[in-house]
Amino acid sequence: MLGKLPKFYDENLLVGIDTADDAAVYRITDEIAMIQTVDFFTPIVDDPYLFGQIGAANALSDVYAMGGVPKVALNIVGFPNCLDPSILGEILRGGADKVKEADAVLVGGHSVQNDEPQYGLCVSGFVHPDRIWKNYGAEPGDMLILTKPVGNGLVNTAVKADMASEESVEEAVNAMKSLNKTAAEVLLRYTVHACTDITGFGLLGHALEMADGGKDVTLEIFSRQVPVIHGAADYAKMGLVPAGAYRNRGYGIGRVKAEGVPEYMTDILYDPQTSGGLLASVPAEEAQQVMSDLRAAGLETRCAVIGRVLPRGEHSIIVM
Repeated sequence: MLGKLPKFYDENLLVGIDTADDAAVYRITDEIAMIQTVDFFTPIVDDPYLFGQIGAANALSDVYAMGGVPKVALNIVGFPNCLDPSILGEILRGGADKVKEADAVLVGGHSVQNDEPQYGLCVSGFVHPDRIWKNYGAEPGDMLILTKPVGNGLVNTAVKADMASEESVEEAVNAMKSLNKTAAEVLLRYTVHACTDITGFGLLGHALEMADGGKDVTLEIFSRQVPVIHGAADYAKMGLVPAGAYRNRGYGIGRVKAEGVPEYMTDILYDPQTSGGLLASVPAEEAQQVMSDLRAAGLETRCAVIGRVLPRGEHSIIVM
């Protein structure tokens, strides 16, 4: 169906839909390009204020993943008539606080009546046309840096089963509501050959997009170095795996080699994330300084060097 949609061409459209990138980028002048993105979803936490924070952080993340700075945001709301309007007020307050934290401005939005709550943002940001980060372009020899732990999909599944620990929930919520602002500001000081944020396709799904993009490389993932939310491995071992992880695994068949890696670990790597971290491909000689600066900047989430970029081999990704 999507293949039947009309194609749009414009010499100023620098990033469109062809590469499944995080956002669209349109050149305004030789110095300024506009980043445009939109994202919204149903609640993944019970607290409406936290839901608003997470929804906003998730939408703002696409701008950071392109190397840009968010400037203007619009609320997107679906809300049932049967719920207390004060709940909606708390959702919007949470989102507004995140927009303020991003140093952007919230200028209104649009709402519809819906059977269940939905919330997110339409965000516009700016980036220099020559400094756009894309989800492809990683070069052999690069190292891969991840700025948030993975596993929040597993934790959310455990919450639904009433089996999640307080520590797991606290770390997952903290990661989901944290902006990628600090990480992006640090990365902007260095050479970034490719970048994306980790969301619904999981770490390996988004890594596949990076591997099969412009320069067609193989990514080697060091599974033991991937930061994982506390308890997520236990939930994976118990089979508390979200359906999206199985869909993501199917997407990687024939393209991902993970011989000898425990199944629970690949479940974690395929786990669909909400408001995940940035995955950046940077030159090896800069990687350790990037890590040092991320820690010095007070990054609220655990980060790590989780892999390297190799010349193209038989597989898109090799998990070690």
